[in-house]
Amino acid sequence: MSVRRTHDEQFSSCAPPPTYARDTGPGARVRTRDSRARDVIVTDFCTMTRLEVEASPHIEGMLRLYVVRRGAWTLRYGRDDVALDAGHLSVRRSTGLIGFEMAPHTSGVTVGLPAEAIGSGTVAKPVIDSATTPEVRLLLAHASLLHDTIDDLTETGVDAARNALVELARGVVHRYVDDTEPALAPALVRAARELADRQLTHPELTPGLLARELHVSVRTLSRAFATTAEPVGAYIRRRRLEEARRELTAGHTVSEVAARWQFADSSHFVRAFRKRYDQTPAEYLRSRR
Repeated sequence: MSVRRTHDEQFSSCAPPPTYARDTGPGARVRTRDSRARDVIVTDFCTMTRLEVEASPHIEGMLRLYVVRRGAWTLRYGRDDVALDAGHLSVRRSTGLIGFEMAPHTSGVTVGLPAEAIGSGTVAKPVIDSATTPEVRLLLAHASLLHDTIDDLTETGVDAARNALVELARGVVHRYVDDTEPALAPALVRAARELADRQLTHPELTPGLLARELHVSVRTLSRAFATTAEPVGAYIRRRRLEEARRELTAGHTVSEVAARWQFADSSHFVRAFRKRYDQTPAEYLRSRR
């Protein structure tokens, strides 16, 4: 079974819609996107206002990974509440969850899967950790891929996506991912691209830097990118040129753009620009006018 849904005011496609607490305003809104592969569900969410929600009846034997990208999220377990700020995650069984409280403009991801898929006795105690570890980056990248591709997957593809999610969730719990597993290559590519996009102005941005931050070898990263039409270094160059062209359009000079996007000098930037777009920056600007 594979499902994708985008909707408002619903928290999970596995359970009934939540009940809002009394002190939650009538205008409270949360937008979510759900994708389900067999017994694994991924939910992206974003609140526009403060939100307090009573938990839907939990499913026995389920494990939940909660990742906060922005804002703050409190998981209510009676006396054992868990407060998560941006950049953190929690891994624990769903048993005992009473409800949620979210600050305005909180966004994040939840992954629900059978605890037995991770291993008997795993996560005996709740885990709270950074959401920026290489293992979490790979999990989130694969979750994003699932949202993008779920409608086009065959039954075999759904099985592969489900198994990769389970393997990556296991990696988050154990702080280890087998980076030689071919099924994880798409997630590695997505994670590396997302990481590169955030560091395009970094003077030391190279395939080696990305590999180190993702805890893989350059060879493994290159092998993953070999499944695409663009090597790692070419992706970095293309994205820098795209951002440079955008800034030229906004009125920045060639020398300013070349320096910001880490080209050796203006001449090097002009050559790279012409090779990519078949025109010089000056010709591009004239054509825009």
